[in-house]
Amino acid sequence: MNETVVLNGENLTIDVFNQIVREGVKIEIHPDIMEKLVATRKLVFDLADRGIPIYGFTVGVGWNKDKRVFGKYFEDYNRNLIYAHCVAVDPEASEETVRAAILGRLGTFLACRTGVQPEVVIRYADFLNRGIHPVMPERGSVGQGDIACMSHLGLAVMGEGDVYYKGQRVPAKQALAAEGLFPVTLGPKDGLAIVSSSGLSMGKGALVLKDIRDLIEAGNKLYALSLEGLNGNITPLNSRVNEVRKMPGQIQCAKDIRAYLSGSYLGKKDITKTLQDPLSYRDVCALHGSVLDALEYVERYMEIHLNTTEDNPCVLLEDEKIVSCQNFEIPTVAMGLEMLAISLSHVSKASCLRTIKLSTPVFTGLPRFLSPNEGEIQAYQTIQKPFTSLDTEIRHLANPTSMDRFSVAGDIEDTAYDAPYVVRRLEKILDNLYYIFGLEAMHAVQAIDLREGIELGVETTKLYHKIREVIPFVDKDRPFTPDIKSGYELFKSKKFVGEIL
Repeated sequence: MNETVVLNGENLTIDVFNQIVREGVKIEIHPDIMEKLVATRKLVFDLADRGIPIYGFTVGVGWNKDKRVFGKYFEDYNRNLIYAHCVAVDPEASEETVRAAILGRLGTFLACRTGVQPEVVIRYADFLNRGIHPVMPERGSVGQGDIACMSHLGLAVMGEGDVYYKGQRVPAKQALAAEGLFPVTLGPKDGLAIVSSSGLSMGKGALVLKDIRDLIEAGNKLYALSLEGLNGNITPLNSRVNEVRKMPGQIQCAKDIRAYLSGSYLGKKDITKTLQDPLSYRDVCALHGSVLDALEYVERYMEIHLNTTEDNPCVLLEDEKIVSCQNFEIPTVAMGLEMLAISLSHVSKASCLRTIKLSTPVFTGLPRFLSPNEGEIQAYQTIQKPFTSLDTEIRHLANPTSMDRFSVAGDIEDTAYDAPYVVRRLEKILDNLYYIFGLEAMHAVQAIDLREGIELGVETTKLYHKIREVIPFVDKDRPFTPDIKSGYELFKSKKFVGEIL
């Protein structure tokens, strides 16, 4: 892990983003970028001096774009703009989410198309490096710039409102003083630059993308173990079969799963009499691979967003112009995130179906509900209720919402994409999937134990033991809620990611 990342306006990848937000990697802003921020700020003042109307600078914002803002009122106007836009509602965002929102906006500041004073940009970097996390309610944005939420960061920049600092909620001014920092006096265009950003949705989205990639890795490992529990067929994993299909995600998943199953008894036995397993087993490489393909698309455009402007108006330093535009729009990423939600709904459904198959003797040749003693021990008879209920939630969470909107701000702002809500739903889908994968894992290891003495793959053996460390064999009926929670926590902890291979 890098100790410090020098941000240059082009190098904020999903992995680097997660390191900064979650692992506390420190950041610096490249000196060339600082020079350009200063030059951009000067250009905006020069244009204003020529009498050119500038949105959010010499005139108001939204419906008030026809109202003149005079120089002696710049500070009052920008402070009031922050106040007026602090309209978000609870719950409060987690400190991790706030860090993501700060970095999400900082990355776009570094495109040097905003005209914001450099001190604001520096303060955002200070917040990340020094662990000053403004209190920010998470709901209230429609995704056309997360103005209702991002404005709360502006309070802390001005030394107002509360922040979390060293585990305590304290006034922002107190945390700034403890770090030898001072409140920033806002000037022209600073208020608009702070509030008009999709930093919350795109920042949190960048974290969720990493979580989805990790989930698919864990899901591939779990599937390999479930296939051993089923005594399934490995022909769908054949390298040539997948290569001729030419789907990159499918090819990658098949390759990974073959590696996890290296040495398994499945590779040393004949094809089962059924010849072909149920589709929820047979088609996993294509299904999980489709998520990887979707991720590749969304990650590509998310990284473009994080390293470019989202500002209106847009400062064109090289042309000495400031131009009204639509660069705050995020439909490509917002709708890509909805595509991922739909794809994860299919992953959830397949996991539930595999788990049901593991409890069904006609597919496994094992006792019903994986009981070690049918008739006396019910085992996993009722446990199908919670994972199918969780899947129902996922099915509804995956419904697209980016087309739901009202026309607001005097009918000027009549489009939106609800991106913060899209991301929150994705986060909830992942949380449900940790439960669903944990429940499949419970069944997989129970089936393996009932087979007695089978040889697992080198990597699935390690996976088996990780599960058995927290979920014991069912030799008699017991309350299973603690086991379900243990399985959930195991997958949520990401202990299946990166550590096995």
